[in-house]
Amino acid sequence: MAIMEMIVHNPTEGVYAATDDFVHAIEVRSPSRFLFIAGTMGLDSDGVPGTKLEEQLELIWANLRVILAEAGMSVDNIVRLTSYLRDPSYAEANAKARVAALGGRRVPTTAIVAQTLASDWLVEIEVVAAG
Repeated sequence: MAIMEMIVHNPTEGVYAATDDFVHAIEVRSPSRFLFIAGTMGLDSDGVPGTKLEEQLELIWANLRVILAEAGMSVDNIVRLTSYLRDPSYAEANAKARVAALGGRRVPTTAIVAQTLASDWLVEIEVVAAG
């Protein structure tokens, strides 16, 4: 069986430049499985949302780590990420939390400003992981 490789594709000509917190694409070669994680909220184990944005971001990443671990994966397996922000002013804190959670590893990411299903859900993040 081939070993999975992740190859960053970040062209510097003919397309706008990627910033320090994302890449345009990651090619995944020889994965044996994919994990698609639903939008994950900043809720504690009792389903109670954090009261502040930073608390919800911490909870989201803790929840994602638990879900990934259930599949024998870690944040190092994340190959795609989408953030749904209730307010555009959350973008910077969300990006900082993502960069910290991924240990500086950059992945293709999209942030969308959207109304969440509950007004106290400030951020929701979904990911695709490969192993």
